[in-house]
Amino acid sequence: MGTMFTSESVSEGHPDKICDQISDAVLDAHLQDDPDAHVACETLVTTNFCLLAGEVKSHSNVDYEKVARDTIRMIGYDIPDIGFHFSENKYEIKVHSQSPDINHGVVDNEGAGDQGLMFGFACRETEVLMPYPIQLAHRLLEQLSESRKAGELPWARPDAKSQVTVMYEGHTPVGIDEILLSVHHAPDAEREAMESEIREKVIIPVLDKCKPALKWNGKLLYNPSGRFAIGGPHGDTGLTGRKIIVDSYGGSGRHGGGAFSGKDSTKVDRSAAYMARHIAKNVVKAGIADRCEIQLAYAIGKAEPVSVMVETFGTGKVSDADSVEMVIREIFPLRPYRIIEYLGLKKPIFSRTSSFGHFGRESGADGSFSWEKTDRAEELASRLL
Repeated sequence: MGTMFTSESVSEGHPDKICDQISDAVLDAHLQDDPDAHVACETLVTTNFCLLAGEVKSHSNVDYEKVARDTIRMIGYDIPDIGFHFSENKYEIKVHSQSPDINHGVVDNEGAGDQGLMFGFACRETEVLMPYPIQLAHRLLEQLSESRKAGELPWARPDAKSQVTVMYEGHTPVGIDEILLSVHHAPDAEREAMESEIREKVIIPVLDKCKPALKWNGKLLYNPSGRFAIGGPHGDTGLTGRKIIVDSYGGSGRHGGGAFSGKDSTKVDRSAAYMARHIAKNVVKAGIADRCEIQLAYAIGKAEPVSVMVETFGTGKVSDADSVEMVIREIFPLRPYRIIEYLGLKKPIFSRTSSFGHFGRESGADGSFSWEKTDRAEELASRLL
């Protein structure tokens, strides 16, 4: 008898994800004209209301309300009478200058923007070296979004959630036990017709592309509450940073607790988490381990990490764990400003990360998802194997 593991994801129209996308759109707007901008932007949304608050140090001028309105419209909240509409919402802006005390430690010392611990994880469960449940949960909602925006699901609204339960033998996924999808819908939509279209236009196309292909027993929980006609920020208040497990590994790997969106990369919550994923992925790609977790920890204003941890869960091919850590320190830059330079994190590339996961995506021509590259795997292998 194997074990079961479940992960969830949420769509770009989920209230918390709306906030993540607005916060990252603000960050990108500043970075567009000021690559050295320091941004910490939080967003709150509820019925017909959007609040932006935070600290910024930048010489670029950003129309925050326009950024929020454009983001909300792009997501799909241009539908009347659902309690949240880009042109009808009230917007309130509470953004001020960054503390000079933080600025001194970060800029003058090229140190971390705050203390904290970050984890990166990689495993051989999927081609992109992500855990199977979270990867499938993301791809289902990505397909749902594409189908909705293409007009193939005219009853569908932007808010949605997925949940995937996978059967394992040891660390190997062997089957899909259950798929759950909750989709915000038009009031007059019929449940059976919606469920049929979800199977045909969302689930089957995604499973056909999944590698490795796993058998699904057909069990689907569609809108298990029975009805989801009230959704989005009208149904639930949203906040930036409330979906940190969705954003990372779906619970398969540990998490240091810091959210990503709305933060420039001097905040190690973001940059060090990206670097930890990059290192872990290269370790697995190199064949040094089948599963790898990296922890990096920092102190505010200090450049060097206070600790580096490598965990391979008994799958490591190198007996001397200390040598693995030493080689990682030699190959990968771990100071925050060196991480930023190495991964190209001064570019306006963060809006793409704020829905459907920060990991397990292909690197873009614009420099986005640079941390997903496995270009150091060969060097790691030559040094350690």
